[in-house]
Amino acid sequence: MNGVVIHFRRSKRRTTGNQMIIQPEKSSTVDAAKALVGKKVSWKSPAGKVLAGKVSAPHGCKGCVRALFETGMPGQAIGQKVDIQ
Repeated sequence: MNGVVIHFRRSKRRTTGNQMIIQPEKSSTVDAAKALVGKKVSWKSPAGKVLAGKVSAPHGCKGCVRALFETGMPGQAIGQKVDIQ
């Protein structure tokens, strides 16, 4: 399954660099997002490096999920596709 990176997880004053908000393709409800918790996520950079993470929790009411990556994600990842296994 594919998804799109929407943004970093953030609050009013703080941005967490290793947590991203992802919109899966076939997920539009909270129940569908809860089913994805624990799945592996991978993003391939333009240079060929693969950053891996996992889905940690649902985010919001529209089916988005929060993914925790092992290292900080670059800003160029926003708007790009990720693979969810």
